[in-house]
Amino acid sequence: MRMDRRGALTGMGAMLAAMGAPAYAAPVALVKPARLREGDTVGLIEPAGFTDDGFDLDLVKDTIVAMGLKPKAAPHLAGRYGYLAGTDADRAADVNAMFADPDVRAVFAVRGGWGCARILPRLDFAMIRKNPKLLVGFSDITALHLAFAAKAGFTTIHGPNAASSWGRFSWDAFRAVAFDAATPTFATPVGQEDRLAQRSGRIRTFRPGVARGRLLGGNLTVLAALMGTTWLPDFTGAILFIEDIGEQPYRIDRMLTQLSLAGVLGRLAGVAFGQCTDCGPGGASYGGFTLSEVLQQHLEPLGIPVFQGGQFGHVANQYSLPLGVMAEMDAEAGTIRLLEAAVS
Repeated sequence: MRMDRRGALTGMGAMLAAMGAPAYAAPVALVKPARLREGDTVGLIEPAGFTDDGFDLDLVKDTIVAMGLKPKAAPHLAGRYGYLAGTDADRAADVNAMFADPDVRAVFAVRGGWGCARILPRLDFAMIRKNPKLLVGFSDITALHLAFAAKAGFTTIHGPNAASSWGRFSWDAFRAVAFDAATPTFATPVGQEDRLAQRSGRIRTFRPGVARGRLLGGNLTVLAALMGTTWLPDFTGAILFIEDIGEQPYRIDRMLTQLSLAGVLGRLAGVAFGQCTDCGPGGASYGGFTLSEVLQQHLEPLGIPVFQGGQFGHVANQYSLPLGVMAEMDAEAGTIRLLEAAVS
């Protein structure tokens, strides 16, 4: 189920900004959670949307077992409250419980949707900081990733949700980062279409060059909605990676404008734009800007390395990008290379 989050996110962002909160949290020294090992227990949470099909949840648990891990369901995993997987208090309690549980070595979000921003004030970051363990997921989980980067100070992984398809590409990327403590170079796989010139797997470089900085980012809509709150880390010198789904170019334009006016874009060392699934202009906008034109207008004038087409976002196979670690981005090659391990 895909949920339209625009109205909810816009309202949440406006409400939090109206509270007069500073734009960025003070930097926190990065801590490396322990690497995953075969037989480890991992917690399953749904901090946003719900999954009410028992077959789907069984498939999620079987996927975790296939990784060599033991799934542990959070108390409210199968809950539902409207379009959310339980009340804000219940969903926050599940996150807190999994990080407090000494038997749980990592925490996987089953899915995204909308709702993570609603629970941020209810999370016990004093406790979470004392129990560093990998948080894994993407899409709306971006709100947790950014808040953890600002408040908890340990690595989290922007990668497939537990309910994702977990093909070979995704699994190999995750295993390298989370199990092997490797420092891979992530590159978009070359398309395998039956055509002379491949359409898929293409990279567009807006400004060539190599940038170094810590990785921060995730879903653009969620990031933009957190502007003006205390739940964002400092982006100074960072490599920003962003992706989205179901957003027309004018909405991407609006959100990038917001990041620019908030001073985020001007602080960056580089930008990697991943996949924007179903982000065409639509019939009503025929003759308007394309997505690439919008990206060019906002990102090329920054004078830093920028590319489009990274293999992350709402796609079947994607990188596992650890937030907070130092990385090197080559905009001409369209690659992101980790310069340090994400785990200890």
